[in-house]
Amino acid sequence: MSIQLSDFEKGASLDGDYADTLKSLQVRLSHAHARHIVHGRRAIIVLEGWDAAGKGGVIKRMTAEWDPRYFHVWPISAPTPYEKDRHFLWRFWQKLPGSREVCVFDRSWYGRVLVERVEGFASEREWKRGYDEINEFEAQQVDGGTTIIKLFLHVTQATQDKRLADRLSVPEKRWKVTAEDFRNRGKRDDYLAAIHAMFKQTDTRWAPWAVFDANNKKAARIAALTYLADRLDATVPKDLPDADPALVAMARDAFGYKG
Repeated sequence: MSIQLSDFEKGASLDGDYADTLKSLQVRLSHAHARHIVHGRRAIIVLEGWDAAGKGGVIKRMTAEWDPRYFHVWPISAPTPYEKDRHFLWRFWQKLPGSREVCVFDRSWYGRVLVERVEGFASEREWKRGYDEINEFEAQQVDGGTTIIKLFLHVTQATQDKRLADRLSVPEKRWKVTAEDFRNRGKRDDYLAAIHAMFKQTDTRWAPWAVFDANNKKAARIAALTYLADRLDATVPKDLPDADPALVAMARDAFGYKG
């Protein structure tokens, strides 16, 4: 059964203590990240969703305890003229993770079948072809040993409007609001059609979509981080190597290490 965004609009509040649950999840995520590093794994995390749905908040809390040397967050905006002169996936190939790395995409190659489709930046032939190109691109990554995790954060129009208003009311957050937010808002029905088509065409067995009701920020963060921790845990071996005997000997000589 295809994904329907109307199933993710309850905005239910979080059960339990937010701070304690968040701390526990961040420990889980930090351990999963450490195992990625130790075992030389790589992962791609894609976040899509409406403007003001909370993608940045999820990313901030997801990476809070990660080693900054081994992850990168890529905020994706409109392609440059140089990038537009090449295949739309070209710029993303430059940003894929290497061994021991996790790359987080705040928006992604799905722009081809979302904003580029709705705003007319890609022809109908281009964005329709984009579904197969994206599926093949993601299959290539998975076949090469990369984990792909795709999240979509959904909010209602009423929730989005309130958050945009809140941002405009806070001087330190006004920079987050752009004319594009209102351009996109005015075409919500078109975006809904494009999003549902995206789910239908790209919710694959090797790179499935997970949708989160983001009308309650804290509940959405916990749900998304739990899903991420579960997926990362499932794709990385649990074992960790013993300490290098040579380093143990050095520590024993240097400061009397007893471990």
